[in-house]
Amino acid sequence: MKNSASIAKPHDSATERRLSPDEAFAAARTELQALVRYAPRSMWEQDTAALPLPLQYLRRHARHFAARELAPRALDTDLAPHDRDVERQVLRSALQAGLFFNSVPHPEEGRPLPLDDYPLAWTASLKNEELAAGCGGWALMLAAHALGATPLVLCGDAATLARVMEKAKAKGRAGEPYLLAYAITEPASGSDVEETRGAAVARPGTIARPSEGGWRLTGRKLYTSGGDIADAVMVFAALEGEGLESWTCFLVERDTPGFTRVRNEVKMGQRASAATELLLEDVFVPDEHVIGELREGWALNRASLNLSRIPVAALALGIARGAVEAAIEFVACFELGGRPLLEYQEVELQVAEMIAQLSMMRSTIWEYARRPIPTQAAASLAKVSCSDAALQVCTSAMQLLSNHGVLHRERVEKAWRDVRLTQIYEGTNDINRLAIIEDLRQSLAGDGGV
Repeated sequence: MKNSASIAKPHDSATERRLSPDEAFAAARTELQALVRYAPRSMWEQDTAALPLPLQYLRRHARHFAARELAPRALDTDLAPHDRDVERQVLRSALQAGLFFNSVPHPEEGRPLPLDDYPLAWTASLKNEELAAGCGGWALMLAAHALGATPLVLCGDAATLARVMEKAKAKGRAGEPYLLAYAITEPASGSDVEETRGAAVARPGTIARPSEGGWRLTGRKLYTSGGDIADAVMVFAALEGEGLESWTCFLVERDTPGFTRVRNEVKMGQRASAATELLLEDVFVPDEHVIGELREGWALNRASLNLSRIPVAALALGIARGAVEAAIEFVACFELGGRPLLEYQEVELQVAEMIAQLSMMRSTIWEYARRPIPTQAAASLAKVSCSDAALQVCTSAMQLLSNHGVLHRERVEKAWRDVRLTQIYEGTNDINRLAIIEDLRQSLAGDGGV
């Protein structure tokens, strides 16, 4: 006997209408209506309405920008990335829309939105989800700049921040964004520079040695998101003769002699944003370009990752949401037996499960993002759980489309490739699992519970 959920049955639309909650509530007594009736709205609208007004505006603003600027370019850019003219158009539009400066003061008369009362992880997460729903690669390009700016925000050095923002302001007057990037990964040091036990035995490959008036940096950095177009890169280097405990953050400007962009990797996904190899050959960095204090880089790095991993979870959520929206669009139009696939109960169950997964991811992100200080355990937990769930959602979307799911034009295939990277960068998910235990070790050993 066949499962009844998989058998298409004719719909009695008149009966269904009478039995629908909306019709039933409408026919109920006024007293009951006041308690239970609501206007049908999408989950996106319901969640947005629950936000404070400035965050509602930010979310809608980012959604409209993504629909206008990113989604129409997503598929073409995936096939032919790093077209400088296209990049310039998108980045200029993002600058005009004020989407570069949610984490640092806007170069023109403060921030475009009254967001100072809200944690940076929350505003960044709201923005990242919307941008990534349009295109994971373009979203990463903008998120990479925010990560590059994070050490400036966290170091507490107002004078250094003011100097950098003055350059951003000058370039912004010409309609061009001032871009930052973040460089930690080295040929012999990947995730071990993001985890304490690995870092304790790692041999740093990028070294800073003292020089009159500053420092000389020598080494190589890999997989630097946005490193090809950044005006300045936050380079983490160990002091000569010391280990990673001496890591120091240096701001290296793009035109500094000896600083070379070697190549962009050919990536599986998120292709709009480059993963760049950087070479530093006796690069001079003046003392005023030391971000924070000497030997404070390890703390800055860990704090920056705590702040950025929750927005990375939002990137995964946004990519998955884009896949679900594409899948729903497909099953609402593609017909089987003279009826749209979406009218078959088996398909409805799959769509409902994907929507439930998106909602659970968003709840996790918002819960942790709105806390004043993101803890290591919370940040890593959000990143691990949401990127893993997002890959499952994209896989389900591909299966729902069957053989159409592997076609580039359907967008789900791209989303599947894009979302896989969120399990890898900012520490692989296994490294993040270790980070959860590291942060909770003391309470786990005691009676604090889980």
